[in-house]
Amino acid sequence: MILTSASSNPVAERLARLPRPLLWVIAARLKTLSLSQVPVLAGTWLAAQGSGWRWDLALAAMLAAGAIQIGTNLWNDAADAARGVDGPDRLGPPRLTALGLLDGAKVRRAAALAFGVAAVSGAWLALVGGWPILLIGVLSLMLGYFYSMGPWPMSGLPFGELLVIAFFGLIAVAGTAFLHGAALAPRVGLMGLMVGFPAAAVLLLNNHRDRVTDSLAGRRTLAILLGVTGARVLYGVLLSVALGLAWRLAPCVSLLPAALLVGGLAWAMARTPVCVALNRLLALTAAAQMALLAGVVAAPWICP
Repeated sequence: MILTSASSNPVAERLARLPRPLLWVIAARLKTLSLSQVPVLAGTWLAAQGSGWRWDLALAAMLAAGAIQIGTNLWNDAADAARGVDGPDRLGPPRLTALGLLDGAKVRRAAALAFGVAAVSGAWLALVGGWPILLIGVLSLMLGYFYSMGPWPMSGLPFGELLVIAFFGLIAVAGTAFLHGAALAPRVGLMGLMVGFPAAAVLLLNNHRDRVTDSLAGRRTLAILLGVTGARVLYGVLLSVALGLAWRLAPCVSLLPAALLVGGLAWAMARTPVCVALNRLLALTAAAQMALLAGVVAAPWICP
């Protein structure tokens, strides 16, 4: 296990001066929490266009999805530190356990608590939605745990982006719509892919930035297999296809802000070397996902 003392690392020294609650916020990676919330909002909006929606189901689904994402992030923070993946030469956002600023056992307990919150919320949702919702919840919790644990953690394998598209896109949107009683029409699938592709782009961006340290740690992510140029191209393709799906759902000028953001991100990804500057694109990529949904939602009022 590689731990960096606060006295030997400038980043650790700076973070050590922050209030303890803020350290937990950083460890939970709340900057990209919208990735788990946007699919729920998308599924709820789709349901509202037809059979209707329930605010209590929407809030419970958002709580469960957010808790799973936070639990996964915290577990990953502690697990990667234990495996020695997050060393002092890491380019990505700081990992608090590896820097010695948070105790690994406490981080794992916090992750377990988050998973527990998700399980309680999911149990109530399963009572409403039946076995399909129960199955989605169980698979999501398992994915959150095995993303960083087990003999072959999913975080080091090349199909992580596909899992993100499935669980942060298709399954989350369709499950939410189903929970509200909406029919699973093709429109639901298009919406699921539209929000899933930008989420996969966030993961690809992370793995592209960490390609050197991940490779040394024995990981074989999709970004590593594709190479620098291939990862840059795929990032642009994921966002462009998401924009095309949004246009298919709502051909309207309301998508212009999202289109400008997608174009700017693809250009920035192609121009930015593999360095710490890539971190600036993470939150912006998540923002592109929100902009796409906002453009689709606003279309009926702007382009009636």
